Amino acid sequence: MTRSTGNVRLKAARVAAGFNSQQDLADALTKHAGRMGMRGLSVGVRQVRRWESDNPPWPQPDCQRVLVHLLGQSLETLGFTPPWGTDGPKSDHVRPTQVAGGAGLSLSLASVRSTSAPQPATAGSDFYSVTKSHRRLYWSVTPTKLHPAVMAHATLGCALIPETAEPTRSVIAAALAETYLLAGRIEFFDLREPSLAHETFLLALQAAGEADDSLLGSAIIAHMAFIPGWTGDRDAARERMIAARTYARRTSASAEFLAWLDAVEAECETRCGDTRTALNLIGHAEDVLRQGNEHASPEWMDWFSPARLAAFKGNTQLLAGHLPQARESLLDALETMAPGEEKQRTVVYGDLAAVEASSGHTEEACSYVGEALDQLALTWYATGMDRVRDVRRTLTPHQHERCVRDLDDRLYDWSTTVSALSR
Repeated sequence: MTRSTGNVRLKAARVAAGFNSQQDLADALTKHAGRMGMRGLSVGVRQVRRWESDNPPWPQPDCQRVLVHLLGQSLETLGFTPPWGTDGPKSDHVRPTQVAGGAGLSLSLASVRSTSAPQPATAGSDFYSVTKSHRRLYWSVTPTKLHPAVMAHATLGCALIPETAEPTRSVIAAALAETYLLAGRIEFFDLREPSLAHETFLLALQAAGEADDSLLGSAIIAHMAFIPGWTGDRDAARERMIAARTYARRTSASAEFLAWLDAVEAECETRCGDTRTALNLIGHAEDVLRQGNEHASPEWMDWFSPARLAAFKGNTQLLAGHLPQARESLLDALETMAPGEEKQRTVVYGDLAAVEASSGHTEEACSYVGEALDQLALTWYATGMDRVRDVRRTLTPHQHERCVRDLDDRLYDWSTTVSALSR
């Protein structure tokens, strides 16, 4: 008797997307529905089990949209058979390219035939100009306000690609990859949604592949390394960094970009507890920057500078217990930061506060936390607030001192509390 295998297509797509269990997929679908504006939709593990059975029921329209958007494949490819057969009406059938967010990039976009009139050559530069504006706005606009606009722009890009020919098609695809990369950065660093960021980075990678942009692909994969790196999964982080470096070798990477790859891997190693390896990587990054090369950095790489490398170094030295060296690196980072690096400035203030707290200098620690809060009031950054909270926890033994009480009054006043909870 042959053993039933069920809907192997959906199961394969689930596992390939990183959802090892049916419960994982059910949870991801429910969360994704909320992200798509369908907050009343809840998918349970029993429903996923039915979809992976021998005779999976045709999903309801809302579930269709979430499945296609999350897994990036058509319903037929996922093993579902329409109730009207293959030749009947398709009013409820959802193609990946029709779904907001455009997960249909995992299909071959070259095979999609649009019924709309072809877009003019100017569509590429017009679409990219908005991408560029969003990139600049990231450093000043509240993340929860910017993110929906970025995702809406991505939806437009997915709709434009099937309606364009080369070279406009590649211009839009590269801009779309940048857009998804920005959305993923907001989700990971600002909204603290690593699972959503992973999905969005995958969409960015697919778009970069459509544009055949290896350098952008390298940047996206390196960002994906942060996700396991921040949870202590060293093997997964290292594997992604190997992939990121492989993509970088396929193109002309600037010294700044190569140094940034070292810095990303250093941060992952630091969070995995290997500060010695991290400091070696940072030392190599400093050498790479000093030597330089003839290649220019891409315009979209606006998240790294020598000052930020110094900040990376100071944080690693702090966690390694090298407090005098950490103080020196962090002060150097503050001194050399340029306008536009205000988000990172809050992180540096937080790390300086941690240095002083670890050195027994409670008043100095509180002073730096105050500086961080001043900056956060102007430019919100979740990572910066995390640093502030970490320092406050270390000050618990001194919570009856006047400077710590004053800090608490500031940390938990009405404006700061409402601001933190609303972000």
